[in-house]
Amino acid sequence: MEIVTLGGKQIEIDEDGFIQDPDAWDNAVAADLAKTEGVDDLTDDHWKIVNYLREYYLEFSMAPMIRKLCKQTGYSLKEIYDLFPSGPAKGACKVAGLPKPTGCV
Repeated sequence: MEIVTLGGKQIEIDEDGFIQDPDAWDNAVAADLAKTEGVDDLTDDHWKIVNYLREYYLEFSMAPMIRKLCKQTGYSLKEIYDLFPSGPAKGACKVAGLPKPTGCV
């Protein structure tokens, strides 16, 4: 594990850059995590996906399946990849401050 500065805070991340304490997440942390995924500016479209992922995770303690993510947010898988080039699991879940997904997201 490594300690890095994200959103002006010292935060522990794993070898893939996922934060280890979801409670340390905030919008500033999300913005810095997005930059590590090649997303320089989080738009309203990005935030819609990020907020959905966080809400789902806080309720169910896991990331949603990709089909549910697409259905609930109204974005196609292609659109999600356009917003998060590394994909919904690696990119979007990381920016949302979720632990690294173990299965399909």
